[in-house]
Amino acid sequence: MKRSLVLLFGVLSYGVFFFTFVYQIGFVEGMVVPKAMNDGVVLSVTQAVVINLVLLSLFAIQHTIMARLVFKRWWTKIVSEPIERSVFVLLTSLLLLLMNWQWSPLPEHIWQVQGSGGRAALYVISFAGWGLVLYATCVINHFDLFGLRQVWLYFKQREYTQVEFKETVLYRWVRHPIMLGFIIAFWATPDMTQGHLLFAAVTTTYILIGIQIEERTLLALHGENYRRYRERVSMIIPTPPKPMS
Repeated sequence: MKRSLVLLFGVLSYGVFFFTFVYQIGFVEGMVVPKAMNDGVVLSVTQAVVINLVLLSLFAIQHTIMARLVFKRWWTKIVSEPIERSVFVLLTSLLLLLMNWQWSPLPEHIWQVQGSGGRAALYVISFAGWGLVLYATCVINHFDLFGLRQVWLYFKQREYTQVEFKETVLYRWVRHPIMLGFIIAFWATPDMTQGHLLFAAVTTTYILIGIQIEERTLLALHGENYRRYRERVSMIIPTPPKPMS
């Protein structure tokens, strides 16, 4: 029964994540979803900026703290180790949904592309960014990243093993293709409003800072292999890798 409940929790957490990911696309692109980035009651610029910065900060703090190895070692004394990743994924997803719900629009345009060809091109680039995010997660084991592999192995009474670090496909050209995909998706828009600019600027800043923190974790997990990899492969801008020494 316990193993079944753990598996169910992991599946439900993944379901919430996938819904959140799809909703996030609609929120940023201004398509389909009931409340996109530029929708809602317009407050003063000061009020909107404060509200939005608080929402972005809540996500950044939670995501940064819960992803650290020191926190995980403490946290798994409270929650069962097989669901640690699923809990992280669920809380991250819920905070993103809270941000989507409570986001205060700043609808004044910074730029607005009028031509249908230019608009279509920017939408294609943005959706390519979202596609890059999803594809890059699959390359490094999508189901481990979002907790399903952990709960499935526990359900099957098999020991969890850390996913081995490998240089594959995209990761031979750029160390963080997932983050590159987010940056492309956030900035490639034909309708850059003040709110969208705030969102893109703050999230990009967080991504660049977060990469520095994440790489310390990756060095701790993968040691010398990752150190050599970091010396050869570009962090965020795809470039041909340096030859192995």
